[in-house]
Amino acid sequence: MRLLLDEDSKGRAFVRLLRDAGHDIETVADAGLTGQPDASVFAHAKASGRALITRNILDFLRLHDADGDHPGILAEHQDADPAKNMSYVQIVAAIGKIEASGWNLEGEFVSLNFWR
Repeated sequence: MRLLLDEDSKGRAFVRLLRDAGHDIETVADAGLTGQPDASVFAHAKASGRALITRNILDFLRLHDADGDHPGILAEHQDADPAKNMSYVQIVAAIGKIEASGWNLEGEFVSLNFWR
């Protein structure tokens, strides 16, 4: 899967796990978008045909609601209790489950947490 990792989801270990799983990864830093507004990140994801991975639920949900023509947004919901949050391994596994399902992510806002 072609993925763009938002600034909040760009850990080196995470990138390595995603690449090891066969995904084509670009980070916001790779794209020269570090510190840019979410709308710019969203526009780049659209232009590059990459589904976006983020933990920034509210801002990207607003962008999705305003413009549903995008390659997909994969959102990880964060809990106040860190023990309830997904690990990088769990996120990669969830993406694998989504891929295996054959679901077309175009125009979709997907909670990764439901795919644990």
